[in-house]
Amino acid sequence: MAEPAVTRAAAPAVDYDDIQGLVRFGHGHLTHACFLLLRVANKRRARIWLAQAPITSAVAVDPPPPVALHVALSSAGLRALGVPDDIVEGFSPEFVSGLGRDESRARRLGDVGDSAPSRWQWGTGERRPDVLVMLYATTDTLDAWRDRISAQVEVAFELLTCLATDALSGTEPFGFPIGLTQPKIDWARRRAVEDRDLLHWTNVACLGEFVLGYPNEYAGYTDRPLIDPARDGESGLLPRAEDAPDRADVGRNGSYLVLRQLRQDVRGFWRFLDEHAGGNAQRRQHLAEAMIGRAMNGEPLVGRTGRAIDGIDPQHDASSAFDYGADLHGLRCPQGAHVRRSNPRNGDVPSGSDGTIGRVVRKFGFDSAAREQDLVASARLHRLLRRGRSYGRRLSLDEALADWPTGGGRADDEGMGLHFMCLNASIARQFEFVQGTWLGGTRFNGLPEESDPLVGQRDPPGEGEAGDHFSVPRADGQPARVEGLPTFVTVRGGAYFFLPGLRALRYLATV
Repeated sequence: MAEPAVTRAAAPAVDYDDIQGLVRFGHGHLTHACFLLLRVANKRRARIWLAQAPITSAVAVDPPPPVALHVALSSAGLRALGVPDDIVEGFSPEFVSGLGRDESRARRLGDVGDSAPSRWQWGTGERRPDVLVMLYATTDTLDAWRDRISAQVEVAFELLTCLATDALSGTEPFGFPIGLTQPKIDWARRRAVEDRDLLHWTNVACLGEFVLGYPNEYAGYTDRPLIDPARDGESGLLPRAEDAPDRADVGRNGSYLVLRQLRQDVRGFWRFLDEHAGGNAQRRQHLAEAMIGRAMNGEPLVGRTGRAIDGIDPQHDASSAFDYGADLHGLRCPQGAHVRRSNPRNGDVPSGSDGTIGRVVRKFGFDSAAREQDLVASARLHRLLRRGRSYGRRLSLDEALADWPTGGGRADDEGMGLHFMCLNASIARQFEFVQGTWLGGTRFNGLPEESDPLVGQRDPPGEGEAGDHFSVPRADGQPARVEGLPTFVTVRGGAYFFLPGLRALRYLATV
C-alpha cells in the first residue's frame, strides 16, 4: 500500500460496466435470493460457462431488472480452473489460504467449539466450494431463474448445496432491523485522496476500501495481481493499473466477498433474557435493546445527533444519523452493544475541541479524558459493505418464549439464521479485524470478560479470557452485570471469495 495515489483531478471515472452490480446495489427490490455453492467437475465446461455467464453489472437501469446474477471464486476455484499459480498467489494471503483451513485464524475469529470448522456443514475439506453463484429475483421469478441457471451449471459443476433465504423483510431472526447504516461509497471520486486525520466520524468511504484498483483510506492501493500485458493476449481484456500503468490489473473493479452461514438460537436468546428479567416484558425488551444498541423499531439508543454527519441524510436515513460523541461512557448505549462494537462511529482522534491546539492535545494524549476515550481504532479503516440475507422460518416472540410442544425438538431452530455476506478490499484489515478484535475481543473499549453479546464466543480455547459477561453502565453506581451469557450464534459454514470485475472474470475463465 505504499504506492502513491492519483490526484483528485487525474482520477478517471469508474467503469460501472466492469463492476458486478452487488457492489453498488443491495438488490432490495429483489426480495428473494439463493446462493449456489459449486465445485468444478469439468474444467473446460466450467470455463466456458463462466466466460458467458449473464452477470448483472453495476450500471443503473430504470426500471431495475427483475433478476440478477453474480459470481465469485475461491482460491481453490481459481486453481481448479487452471489459473496460473503466480496469479493466484498475487491475491491477499487471507484469500489464498481460505477461511476454515487455518487453526490460528479460526481462533482469532472465534470459530471454536460448536462453531469450529470441523463441525461446519460446508466450507472445509470436500465441502469447500470453488464457485459461488448468487441469484436474486422478485417473488414470482426466483424458482424459474434458479431452475434456468441450475440447468446451465450442472454440466460443469457439482452442486454442494443451495443456501436458501427468506423473503427480504428488513429484520433478522431475533427481530431487530438489519442492514442499517451502510457506508456511502465515494463513487464519484470527489474525496481528497490523501492520508490525513479525520476529527469526526464520517460515513463516506473511499472507493478503494471496497473495490480493488482504487485508492483506499490510506491513500494507497491494496495489493492484487498485476501482470505483464503480454499475458493478456491480443484481446486485451484486463484494464491497466492506475498505480502501475505498464501492468494489467487482474483485481481492478473486483472485491473480496466473505460468506458465513450463522445459525441463530432465537428461542435461547429470548428465553435467557426473559429469565434474567424475571418474566418482566419491559425489562426483557430493554435488556435486548441494550445488547443490540438499537430499539426494536430501529431507533438508536443514543438518540440522533444534533450535528450534520458526512454521508448521511437525516431526512431520508434518520435511524443512522447519530454517533457516540455525547455518550462516551455508554449510559444510553452500552459500550459493548453489538452495533457499537461493529461500528464505533469514532474519528481518528478522541472527541474534543477542533482548534489546532485542541487537536494536538487530543492526538498526542496530553488530555487525560482524551486518553480514556482513545481505546478503539478509527472506524473509517474497518468498514464493511454488508450484503447478507436471513433464512428460515421466523418465530414470533410468543413462539420463542412458549414451552416446547409435546414430542418436539430443536430442529426448527437449526433452520433460522443469517447468511452473513460482506464486501471489502482487505479481508485482514476489515472483516477479520471487526470480527476478531471488535466483536470477539474480550477487551474492546477496556471492557473485561466481555465479547459481543450477540455473536461473541463465551469460552475461548486455551487460557483466553471468557467473554460471557455484558455490562450496562449506570450513572449512580457500578454497572449492572449480566453473567453467564450462552452462545446465541453458531457458524455453520463459511468461505472467502474473490468477486471479480467482469473483464477479469472473462480473463480468468480463458487464461
